[in-house]
Amino acid sequence: MATKKKQEVEAVEAEQIVETPVAAEEAAVEVVEEKTAKAGKRSAKAQREEAEKEAKEERKTHRSEVEADEESKPKQKANPTRPRIERQGKKFRDVAAKVEKGKAYKPEEALALAISTSPVKFDATVELHVNLNVDPKVSDQNVRDNLVLPAGTGKSVRIAVFADEKVDGADVSGVTAITNALEKGTIDFDILIATPANMPKLGKYARLLGPRGLMPNPKSGTVTTDVDKAVAEAKAGRVEYRVDSTGIVHLGIGKVSFGADKLMQNLNAVVASIKSNKPASVKSGYIKAVHLSTSMGPGITLAVSEL
Repeated sequence: MATKKKQEVEAVEAEQIVETPVAAEEAAVEVVEEKTAKAGKRSAKAQREEAEKEAKEERKTHRSEVEADEESKPKQKANPTRPRIERQGKKFRDVAAKVEKGKAYKPEEALALAISTSPVKFDATVELHVNLNVDPKVSDQNVRDNLVLPAGTGKSVRIAVFADEKVDGADVSGVTAITNALEKGTIDFDILIATPANMPKLGKYARLLGPRGLMPNPKSGTVTTDVDKAVAEAKAGRVEYRVDSTGIVHLGIGKVSFGADKLMQNLNAVVASIKSNKPASVKSGYIKAVHLSTSMGPGITLAVSEL
């Protein structure tokens, strides 16, 4: 009898032990349900949005505090940018001091001054820069021409002639010889002259010659039937000029060693050529400004009225 009662007590205790975790879980669910609801301010979504809003406000407050601290700190004084002349070398500054700022010189004075202000040891090139009142995008205002400088360029050039026969005075001549060199990507000449009949054979190498300015062109006098004359003019100092995208002509008119007289001859020839190519659509103010300089030397302004 005692044994039977003992077994009944143990069974009741076991039932209580099994029911306790289940009851605990049910109680926890009830607590969660009390904290969150399916919709409204007590929903999980609303609570999550509220937490994100608080975090955003905290970050904003922190950023404002950091910016306030940075503003309270003393700012480092920025050094002013030095003028361009002060950033040049000592030799350049010395010769640039000889050029009067804002003054337009006569051509004779400008050439003499350019020769005396060349800061380099080698025989520098005298450069002419002519700013024209033209729009290169308009076809009839794309000023372009070639001429032979009376005193030459002072440069030794290698000339190649793309013709069937051999040409006297040319450094390289013959279709086969030039084609074989171009096939290898070898360019050992400064000027390429071709006959009209052989121009189609050069079309294959346009991408090689074009970017280097070596593709023959009738406007530059490098496509002609009189190759002997073209070679002679190239050796004598034929130059080509063309306005750039801003309407400026850049051209070397000789070397410092030429002296003022020879440089003056070349300057007059170039200016005369530019004036003769004045577009009909430009009525007045064709030449806006002219500047002269040497390689790595200071710029000198010329008086346009004196040209």
